[in-house]
Amino acid sequence: MELLILAACGLIGAVLIELLLERLITTGRIRRPEINLTITIAAPRDTVWAYASDIARQPEWMHEMKRVEMLTPPPVQPGSRGRATVRIFGISTTDEVVITQFDPPSTFAIRHEGKFVGEGLLRFTEIDATNTRIDWMEYLRPPLFANIGGFVQRPILGAIFRSDLRYLKRILEGGSTAS
Repeated sequence: MELLILAACGLIGAVLIELLLERLITTGRIRRPEINLTITIAAPRDTVWAYASDIARQPEWMHEMKRVEMLTPPPVQPGSRGRATVRIFGISTTDEVVITQFDPPSTFAIRHEGKFVGEGLLRFTEIDATNTRIDWMEYLRPPLFANIGGFVQRPILGAIFRSDLRYLKRILEGGSTAS
């Protein structure tokens, strides 16, 4: 009985924290738990875009993406749909996505519509003829306690995505791709 009361109190506390976080986010007092990363790659923007936006090749540099397939016929454009099998910490999930922006060679954006909903945005900026900056924003909401989960997962996913960008950099700069 005591365990049941303790569990109920924990659940009520989590619900109250979730509601408080939602209010703080919607009123602008705190930012939503999105991940923002930047990296500079010593390669021309067209080269970086061609490789990073090639959906079939994304599992080569996104270690957590194990399989990807497009569900709509080419060409890739806003409204195109895809599905990826993603595995993090041994847990696999299917991520259904819709391409929301596809503007070569500058912008690639998706909307996540699987168990974790949200959005992702990659911006490719030419620094000069031989250097490109990628800005990556990712916002994922877990199916339960979305805000609490978002804040908990942000440092973990941030580290994973940062590693992905570093791996992409090594590939495009001709370095070793051994992990």
